[in-house]
Amino acid sequence: MTNEERLREAILEAGDKVGLALDERDVVIESTKDPSHGDYATNVALRSARKLGLKPLDLAKAIKDAIVSPIIEKSEVAGPGFINFFLKSVSLGSVVSTIIKEGRDFGRGDAKNKKIDVEFVSANPTGDLHLGHTRGAALGDAICNLYAFAGYEVTREYYVNDCGNQVRHLGKSIRARYHELFGEPLSLGDDDYHGLDLVGIAKSIKGKYGDKYLVDNDESKGFFVRFGIDSELAKIKKDMADFNVRFDRFSYESDIRKGTTIEDTIAELDKKGYVYKKDGATYLRTTSFLDDKDRPIIKADGSYTYFMPDICYHYDKMKRGFDLAVDLLGADHHGYINRMKSALMMEGYKKDALEIEIYQIVRVYKGGEEVKMSKRTGKAITHRELVEEVGADAVRYFFVERSGNTHLDFNLDLALSKSKENPVYYAQYAHARCHSLLQMGKNFPIDESGLFLKGEGEAQILKHLSDFPSMIEAAALARAPYKVAGYIHELAQSVHEYYASTKIIDVADPKATSARLGLVKATMIVLENALAIIGVSAPDKM
Repeated sequence: MTNEERLREAILEAGDKVGLALDERDVVIESTKDPSHGDYATNVALRSARKLGLKPLDLAKAIKDAIVSPIIEKSEVAGPGFINFFLKSVSLGSVVSTIIKEGRDFGRGDAKNKKIDVEFVSANPTGDLHLGHTRGAALGDAICNLYAFAGYEVTREYYVNDCGNQVRHLGKSIRARYHELFGEPLSLGDDDYHGLDLVGIAKSIKGKYGDKYLVDNDESKGFFVRFGIDSELAKIKKDMADFNVRFDRFSYESDIRKGTTIEDTIAELDKKGYVYKKDGATYLRTTSFLDDKDRPIIKADGSYTYFMPDICYHYDKMKRGFDLAVDLLGADHHGYINRMKSALMMEGYKKDALEIEIYQIVRVYKGGEEVKMSKRTGKAITHRELVEEVGADAVRYFFVERSGNTHLDFNLDLALSKSKENPVYYAQYAHARCHSLLQMGKNFPIDESGLFLKGEGEAQILKHLSDFPSMIEAAALARAPYKVAGYIHELAQSVHEYYASTKIIDVADPKATSARLGLVKATMIVLENALAIIGVSAPDKM
């Protein structure tokens, strides 16, 4: 049990003594920045005074007097009703032995017995991944890591849109390149794909099948579509693997369209009164729930809108037994949120059974100027090019350190720099510094008790380490990897400041040295755990 958990338990018991029924969620405990304000503080009296008709200051005094805990050195009421806690040094330092004992499991939450499906990236298999996909990948994978570390059962899912006009144009474009290899003139329309990467796919077909598919018929057209999808998807999977992102499941739109799934779903919705026709098209009454207007599901020409297969896909998702489905979508999908929630509510699911995270666009800057085109290709910078230029670690850190709903300006110069201004370098260097100190002090025994860690800088690091489990829980609930990045930066800053202000290895004081090395080891473990959650490595040397 962490000190924060012990304090919360003591406050809950004190609340009972003064006649205040509290829930764990009512008791917010925060680390203090100023040592004169103690180690931790709570605003529980401010939040709860109205329940008892008391002034917050009077309730704070009553709770303070009722609190009994062996870890508290003293407590005091401050301001309009805050309670500040000063912990005994033995209690504050006890986290060192806990971290060293638990290692990579420190901060890991208990099993929640909840299944969560997170769908992210889901790029159409028609070309290279762009930087929007990169941001979706970094955020999606970090959210999955957070959920898993917090104790949830997570499935990472990729939905493959392998139907519709885009893939038909892909097949047509590959077929044109294939015919070109046999001396025929190239014929591509404006909506076709002109990228030279399709030449490589066409060459693969020629090398494997010769002239077998020169005859244009339904079989050959279907073949080029399928071969193109498989080739592009293989490329996407490799790009994701190189970015340290892997998926548990790939679901295909073509599978949704097989059989009578869509027709049966429409019939069921019609029986419930949610389907009607207008101007030759078929609509779904999504305004009966959360949507601002009804949405078409069948066009006037009889073809399905993309919304209808998506509904069936989400129904299938929920039937697989997930307690929550999370979709990460680009900035142009705001209108999608309420229509899909409405469709799920038609099937009896609660509106929060599906949560949709929208992430904003990415702009790349170099030398203070926005860079829109790749020098190599003359086209928009791709995911692969950015990762090759600055490395997966830098891209992943920069792409999650801000909330996904804010625009991201990626500074190429900063990402490549080896300075404290580069947050990923700063964080990794803190881990490497800890490792170096442990190597330098390898002849000293490591004191895991934390008893002799009494300096102000040591107390700040200890509090920060103790906050790790609660930070993980909060970040997972909020689906906020940026909270982890912020935590890492603050811990790294504490490490560098501690290194500059303290003689950590002091041969004249072996007892203090052993205690400080215990703190360094615990800090290194937590840094590694935190970096792993956002998908960034923790090197021993820089």
